[in-house]
Amino acid sequence: MKRGLLIVVSGASGTGKGTVCKKILDDLPGIAYSVSATTRAPRPGEIDGKEYYFLSREDFKAWIAEEKFLEFAEVYGNFYGTPLNKIEERLNRGEDILLEIDVQGALNVKKKCPEGVYIFLLPPSLEELKRRIEGRGTETPESLSRRLANAVAEIKIGLEYDYVVVNDTVDNAVAQIKSILTAERLKVARNFDKFNFKGDFLNET
Repeated sequence: MKRGLLIVVSGASGTGKGTVCKKILDDLPGIAYSVSATTRAPRPGEIDGKEYYFLSREDFKAWIAEEKFLEFAEVYGNFYGTPLNKIEERLNRGEDILLEIDVQGALNVKKKCPEGVYIFLLPPSLEELKRRIEGRGTETPESLSRRLANAVAEIKIGLEYDYVVVNDTVDNAVAQIKSILTAERLKVARNFDKFNFKGDFLNET
């Protein structure tokens, strides 16, 4: 049985990771989503267990102690982590798994799972990124400035990824990611079985 793809999508805060990943899952129902855990408060409309597992800092630290995370990191004063949830077993069963995680977490996953598909989302420009973050209405001038400075540092880390996709529109970004996944599934390394032809017709007279 072919091993599933571990698909990791990252990008700076405000790049639109969540929206892009949601459309990927809607368009490609064969891909399973790995829900991350976080200590940050839920945003309006977010549901525990769907967008994130929302944990207290005490519970999150307990999960760390119990080795329940594939990776975890502290970002903007909150913890984020990828629960194991038998990810390895699901990949071995041929399931494709999508992780939407920050750059710190993605690089940690890449060390453990270098065979994964690592996709970095870029905003069309820093001006557009600022507009998107401001549009949330959740930032003070100080926190906005900090997020933009961190975004520049995170974008530089994007050079460590396999692919880069500019999220000018969600449809364009998702179309490019679908192309990436198609190419990954067609790699020779994932299709050795196709070379095992049956029969010996070349020796037939």
